[in-house]
Amino acid sequence: MATMLRAHSEHASWRDYLELTKPRVVMLMLITSLVGMFLATRAGVPWTVLLFGNLGIGLCAGAAAAVNHVVDRRIDSIMARTHKRPVTAGRVSPAAALVFALLLAIAGMSLLLVFTNELAAWLTLASLLGYAVIYTGFLKRATPQNIVIGGLAGAAPPLLGWVAVTGHLSAEPLLLVLIIFAWTPPHFWALAIHRKAEYAKADIPMLPVTHGEHYTKVHILLYTLVMFAVTLLPYAIHMSGPLYLVCALLLGSRFLHWAWVLYRDSKPHAAINTFKYSIWYLFLLFIALLADHYLLLNI
Repeated sequence: MATMLRAHSEHASWRDYLELTKPRVVMLMLITSLVGMFLATRAGVPWTVLLFGNLGIGLCAGAAAAVNHVVDRRIDSIMARTHKRPVTAGRVSPAAALVFALLLAIAGMSLLLVFTNELAAWLTLASLLGYAVIYTGFLKRATPQNIVIGGLAGAAPPLLGWVAVTGHLSAEPLLLVLIIFAWTPPHFWALAIHRKAEYAKADIPMLPVTHGEHYTKVHILLYTLVMFAVTLLPYAIHMSGPLYLVCALLLGSRFLHWAWVLYRDSKPHAAINTFKYSIWYLFLLFIALLADHYLLLNI
């Protein structure tokens, strides 16, 4: 293994290996994992779980991302936003990337098993395999519903954070998973509309390629309505309070605005702007959940 990594050391830098982990995506996942941890308890989260639990989840997520770079290298070479990725550009070999992914996965699982609990570790492994094998290796090329079905793996981090603290499953973290699950289709389909020509060239059956842009815009709007309704459930089941409700209504209304703008095609660059807003939306929504949680604790 070490030989494989050294063979490409002349061409690859540490930044290339960092890029393999998709750090921006992992950072957003870890924010939702952190929120899941803090929502799981009224007491403080043990620092070992907070530090090593999130590090383990992040390492496993980075491992899945590295596998994605290897499996998707042909597709990445065709698309403008990905053709300079380390594996695609030849700076890191597929073998070296897979070894790197394996090392990350082993390190992440070890941390989770030592510092959290077995359930958190095995759920994290299931999420890794769901993204790296089921979604990337099969679903992405098999069906235009790839994002909907495969979105479950990407929705897992708040559940993983919750279970890392409590050691068991409950309704609340599953609701957090449901929020991200409902958020994923409008988030990715907006990007797919923006990159429709590239997905078509790469022969990836994204919804705008197989069913057209209008059909996709209708479904973005419908899924956004579903997501909006789902985000109100934490308040409905008394998991959160008025602060979260207000934030969910405001943030969700803005998301609906962008979905409507995209549907009506009333502004230029609506697809990529919807995609960009969706990232901020998820970040701010989970921050609102966390802020509301601590506000309720202090009342």
